[in-house]
Amino acid sequence: MTQPGTMTAMSKEMQDCVQACMSCHSVCEETMSSCMQMGGQAQMQIMRALMDCSETTRMCADMMMRRSPMSAEMCAMCAKACDMCAEACMSMPDDKQMMRCAEACRRCAEMCRAMSGVAM
Repeated sequence: MTQPGTMTAMSKEMQDCVQACMSCHSVCEETMSSCMQMGGQAQMQIMRALMDCSETTRMCADMMMRRSPMSAEMCAMCAKACDMCAEACMSMPDDKQMMRCAEACRRCAEMCRAMSGVAM
């Protein structure tokens, strides 16, 4: 733990993970918009996964940036949410936006998994 008022610089790995989370959050938001335009009941499961992933990635990035002592646990949960979202998006392999989202989710999940084992 650092003393109040002092912050150590974020490692390159943490900076990359924050960036991956923010990028994934953005792509999930764009994909939600695309899903809403498509409509249909089958989209509800995908929408839930997108919402969970979007919120989790944003919160994870926020927690890493403020050096929360719960960051590692949040990264583990974020990786799980990203994996679930990627899987949901993969159910529509012909949709370019869904594939773009699945790719962003998989990248974020991989980085968060790595960060979940690292002391923040």
